[in-house]
Amino acid sequence: MQQRDTQPILVVEDSEDDFEATMRAFKRTNLRNPIYWAASGQEALDMLATISPRPGLILLDLNMPGLDGRKTLEAIKSNTHWHKIPVVILTTSDDERDIEGCYALGANTYVQKPVDLDGLFAAIQRLKEYWFEIAILPLEE
Repeated sequence: MQQRDTQPILVVEDSEDDFEATMRAFKRTNLRNPIYWAASGQEALDMLATISPRPGLILLDLNMPGLDGRKTLEAIKSNTHWHKIPVVILTTSDDERDIEGCYALGANTYVQKPVDLDGLFAAIQRLKEYWFEIAILPLEE
């Protein structure tokens, strides 16, 4: 099994329904990677300190109570152990300020969450193909 098949994915999403839909979409793509769920930004940072091997990809929602996605992204990208982990912003916002701000903080990709399940499945399929079949991810240090 290749390393990219064993690298976990961390999904940071406060909505259990959205997380479940994302899980169904990943299952449909036959993704073999373990998937972890953090329901808040703080929970994500706590998990990053303990998950081994570290995640190969983080899917991050922006609009969450408490430590929101922007502050979580900033914390991830400013940490020397985590800053190389690709972070995909997966959010409903198409606000130009959010897009600009996330890229300025180091987001690797910004994806607007499709509103319907078929659109979500298609988006997750393309994310899987790109991040786990085309892109070469950094190995754990």
